[in-house]
Amino acid sequence: MEYVGYRVVRGPDWRWGKQDGGEGHVGTVRNFESNQEVVVVWDNGTAANYRCSGIYDLRILDSSPTGIKHEGSMCEGCRMQPIYGMRWKCADCQNYDLCSVCYHGDKHHLRHQFYRVCGPNSERYDVMLVLCEARRKSKKITARGIFPGARVVRGVDWQWEDQDGGPGRRGKVTEVQDWSTSSPRSAAYILWDNGAKNLYRLGFEGMADLKVISDAKGGTFYRDHLPLLGDTRPASRATGQGLQIGDQVTVDLDLEIVQSLQHGHGGWTDGMYETLTTPGTVVGIDEDHDIMVLYPTGNRWTFNPAILTKVISTSETLDSTISLSTTTPSSPTTSGPSAVLGSGATTTGAGSSSQFVVGDLVQISSDVDKVKMLQRGHGEWAEAMLPTLGKVGRVQQIYHDNDLKVEICGTSWTYNPILVTKVASTTDSSSLGASAGAERLSALLKKLFETHVPGDAVEELVKAAANGDSQRVEELLLKEDANVNGVFAGHTALQAASQNGHEDTVRVLIRFDVDLEAEDKDGDRAIHHAAFGDEAAVVEQLVRAGSDMNARNKRRQSPLHVAVNKGHTGVVKSLLALECHPSLQDTEGDTPLHDAISKKRDDMVTMLLESNADVTVANNNGFNALHHAALRGNPSAMRILLTKLPRPWIVNEKKDDGYTALHLAALNNHVEVAELLVKQAKANKDIQNTNLQTPLHLAVERQHTQIVRLLVRESAKLDVQDKDGDTPLHESLRHHTLSQLRQLQDMQDVGKLLMGLGTQGADKKSSASIALFLAANGADLNVKNKKGQTPLDLCPDPHLCKALAKCHKERSSSNQKNNANATILADVDENEGLDECMVCSDMKRDMLFGPCGHVATCSLCSPRVKKCLMCKETVQSRTKIEECLVCSEKVARALFKPCGHMVACENCAVLMKKCVQCRNQIEESIPFIVCCGGKAAPATQTKSSGKPEINQQEFTQLQQQLQDMKEQTLCPVCMDRKKNLIFLCGHGACQLCGDRMQECPMCRKTVERRILLF
Repeated sequence: MEYVGYRVVRGPDWRWGKQDGGEGHVGTVRNFESNQEVVVVWDNGTAANYRCSGIYDLRILDSSPTGIKHEGSMCEGCRMQPIYGMRWKCADCQNYDLCSVCYHGDKHHLRHQFYRVCGPNSERYDVMLVLCEARRKSKKITARGIFPGARVVRGVDWQWEDQDGGPGRRGKVTEVQDWSTSSPRSAAYILWDNGAKNLYRLGFEGMADLKVISDAKGGTFYRDHLPLLGDTRPASRATGQGLQIGDQVTVDLDLEIVQSLQHGHGGWTDGMYETLTTPGTVVGIDEDHDIMVLYPTGNRWTFNPAILTKVISTSETLDSTISLSTTTPSSPTTSGPSAVLGSGATTTGAGSSSQFVVGDLVQISSDVDKVKMLQRGHGEWAEAMLPTLGKVGRVQQIYHDNDLKVEICGTSWTYNPILVTKVASTTDSSSLGASAGAERLSALLKKLFETHVPGDAVEELVKAAANGDSQRVEELLLKEDANVNGVFAGHTALQAASQNGHEDTVRVLIRFDVDLEAEDKDGDRAIHHAAFGDEAAVVEQLVRAGSDMNARNKRRQSPLHVAVNKGHTGVVKSLLALECHPSLQDTEGDTPLHDAISKKRDDMVTMLLESNADVTVANNNGFNALHHAALRGNPSAMRILLTKLPRPWIVNEKKDDGYTALHLAALNNHVEVAELLVKQAKANKDIQNTNLQTPLHLAVERQHTQIVRLLVRESAKLDVQDKDGDTPLHESLRHHTLSQLRQLQDMQDVGKLLMGLGTQGADKKSSASIALFLAANGADLNVKNKKGQTPLDLCPDPHLCKALAKCHKERSSSNQKNNANATILADVDENEGLDECMVCSDMKRDMLFGPCGHVATCSLCSPRVKKCLMCKETVQSRTKIEECLVCSEKVARALFKPCGHMVACENCAVLMKKCVQCRNQIEESIPFIVCCGGKAAPATQTKSSGKPEINQQEFTQLQQQLQDMKEQTLCPVCMDRKKNLIFLCGHGACQLCGDRMQECPMCRKTVERRILLF
């Protein structure tokens, strides 16, 4: 089952025509019929069985949707950490890994070989790790299927009702995304023709919600580098190295890799270090296919065959002549004494690869046209090879097709052997046969290497800087031809020293006016390298020297992005203390705050927020920090965000599709996050997205019972209708009807339903239980959607309909009693003590002040009051409140407006149209308790203004929103005039301030152009 969800393409034994749609078309592993057969659903909708044992119909293109990950690894191309899916480890560079996207996207040197690591299982490392040939010689195929730009319809696993607008409706793929954090690239984001947007499964748990009708290109891949689906043969047999007794072999791998591959194949001892530099001879192959190799010292070592590289010839000779030709290096002349070593075999000329061994010094032809022509099919020609023509290098590796990998001019290239002339072997100098030959060889090598001095000086400088040898760095820089900004292996001396934390070396380089902003191939500067290496002191040193701490690399990442993604707290703290910009966005639109939330680094989230990181900045998918925390299901980050939220209304901020943080938490079943939003942040529980769905709609649709219970118990509205007129109860019953009808006779205890939905595990996804729960809490059974259907119309099960009606009836009767009691208790609690005199507190209030109409004191204290104690208005008249003029049984308790008389009790006032004292028309009757500053009961309010009431919290939020809008339109410099001038970077100011600026005050970019707004 570990293969279910793999994305696959056709394999080497394919013979099924165009069932897949053609070469390069992609499908999804759905399930296995047996150990020999797998079921695949192709993106075009075709589903069939294929062979996966002994005969291999399929190759694995991407295994990341299954959640396979390599802990502790990081892709050097895109910084994915850890790497999901297949991991590609460079065989030529130490600790250099790529993910599948970057590997097939031609990141790193195409001439370097890579190991393919299919899984993290170290016990089967020899099976999981396979050496692939260099990509430069491999065939590339274009992937096609459900990729951005493709047109799709619903597929075989569709269960999302009419989100697409109905059967046959089409949509467009906008992006391939993650269905969950542990399943990368397992979903596709679709924009349907009806305007709806949503995420659908593309490999997650083997599901295919979509079918392509017009495919799109998804990049290219190296077909022969992909593993075969179901192939578990050991790497040595799968790669078919075919070593035989008598073959010459070398070990051309990093020590770390060799030691790892030796587990279970003889192990590793210190005495084996000789094998890393010396060729040996195969003298035996055991029953486990391990290789026994004899070395010149007489030692025999046993190796995993995956470690060994075959050398072309089994006996080596030293060329008896030392050749030098200044005009035609490819046609050597003979000079010097003859000295033949080995078995007596003679050399056959420059074009024969049998004369070359690893370690030979060789000279490259200087004829440009000849090299360009003969390089075709042998590594090809690149303009960067021009400086190597006529130069001398050292043979690093001999490929199976006799091509030579030569280290030359500080880098490595692959050459056609016809273009290479051997100068000398690395064999002991005594093998030259005579001192005269050795002298001529020394002079020759000196002359040939003279042109390498500048390159070697740069190499030495960069290596010295990387090792922290500041004294040697200074010596090299004092030379006349020193290049402080020279590049070796893709890095400058400053970048190397910064990443390794050598402060003294950095100080020396700065003194020699090094370019602080020099970039490597990825656009990273020295300060990026310091952040990557967790060197906070170097970061501060570079900033003091003038380095731009907000510099961005090719992925638009600042040093703060790098530090947050690597988890380097010290660097983050230093950058924020230096007042770097905390909210810059990378190519994905993510700020460091987004990355800290994704990495679940609460300490960094706190630091960023304390440094005024902007919570409202949204990434390319429209997610601000709150949305992102809700999407990722990070309750600790959400808790921090809510405690440090600058403006409370941001909690209800919507994406472009109308989704709030609470919508996202409900959709993805993040219960803790939803609870924080509802209870702590007081998020609007009834807010609607563009489809007019509330969080409760989404929770019911996905059958997230805990979220449903939370929202209902927190008084979410149960009868809100979406764009189709459906309430949550419609959704639950529709889902129940479409999925399956269940026997509900055992669900008769309505009392338990009123208490909750029961245990999560008992009926985890029971839409029937959700429907009963909604009805038991007051959901309306008679609301009609736009098709004229009530919830019961969607339920053909009579048992369920009867249970729903019973729940609703019992709920209605209990609500009437509870509401009456609650109203009385609330009024008593709120108005308690309001009839006491505000001066003496001993007597009851019985004096009506005019003209304000308030009752604040007793008749004894009223003469001392000059201004009303409630509204501070001057008291012009005082009238003692007497008994009702109508019934003469109760005290007058109703103030008539506009006359201002209080002459009737509350019961009599309800019947009156005119005041009994002045005969004026009564427009409004105000209860006594309101005149005392209290709140009237709903039954006593005789008239209403017809305007909706806004509570204090909503009023405060509206005020804050208005203030924020004003701040956004004001100039950020003077905060006085309106912003009417925009720079090319997107920021702006007022015209008066903007005309004086040379740099943007927000991002510090040079102002190249000013655009005036009208």
